[in-house]
Amino acid sequence: MDIQGPEVSVVVPLLNEQDNIGPLYEQITQTLTDVYNYEIIFIDDGSSDNSFNVLTKLQKADARMRVICFRKNFGQTAALSAGFAHARGKVIVAIDADLQNDPADIPEMLAKLDEGFDVVSGWRKKRHDNAITRLLPSKIANWLIAKITGVKLHDFGCTLKVYRREVLAEIKLYGEMHRFIPALASWSGARIAEMVVNHRPRTAGTAKYGLGRTLKVILDLITVKFLGSYSTKPIYIFGGMGLLSGLGAVASGLSVLYQKLAHNFSMNRNPLLVLTALLIATTIQFILMGLLAELLVRTYHESQNRPTYVIKEILESTGRDGEK
Repeated sequence: MDIQGPEVSVVVPLLNEQDNIGPLYEQITQTLTDVYNYEIIFIDDGSSDNSFNVLTKLQKADARMRVICFRKNFGQTAALSAGFAHARGKVIVAIDADLQNDPADIPEMLAKLDEGFDVVSGWRKKRHDNAITRLLPSKIANWLIAKITGVKLHDFGCTLKVYRREVLAEIKLYGEMHRFIPALASWSGARIAEMVVNHRPRTAGTAKYGLGRTLKVILDLITVKFLGSYSTKPIYIFGGMGLLSGLGAVASGLSVLYQKLAHNFSMNRNPLLVLTALLIATTIQFILMGLLAELLVRTYHESQNRPTYVIKEILESTGRDGEK
């Protein structure tokens, strides 16, 4: 391998895919050999089958391949995060190990990246998955993510994506947030493109995801929206909810007074009085939460000397004496 490092790093997270590892490795090498200087990083996410032994055998025969083995199953997001952290290429390709993603799409996606994009996301336009347990939840999730994040992609869940290394350097992944990488990158100013890719039916192994994952995606989506829109100004969301609650308290309180003065309705027997007190307490809590969140955000950024912006580049001229 070139001492300068590979141009392309292919990151492959896997869990119990012993029958798919060999064919996938062959397809990746056939696609990239003699075209790119590349490396392949397999992340064994706590497999309980023979996956690690298969990976060990392949790695001994190919110096371009590396294997990261987790002590237990940490999830696809953690596996991808580990792969990204250990990747040495200028461009990083993520692909599933189940053979449903087609490595033959990688060169075209890399060419698309060279058109000036920072992320190229795969779109499984014709999917070969179960309509009830996979396709329907995926369509709903993709619509929600696009609507809430403002990033117009058809398929956030497709693992097959191509990233510039510097884009991933700014992103920290937790939970199930790997599907939100395009949104997180877009909020930092990255240019996102989407490309239709081939999606093949699974021929070996079993799918690891079902309906239960939808709830996790929704919860992570709430987190991502908060981080993207309010992470540096949390008082806006907490204060906003506090003001709405305060307006509700005023309206409810005025209703109580009107009923007392106009109709001599007993205030003690009026449930709106309880609602008014509840809304006043809620208003105070929301505003205090916003102030506390502001303190935490400032402590976080200032303690790490972390800026609240991302610089793409700096253009500056040098003086006649050679000094800037």
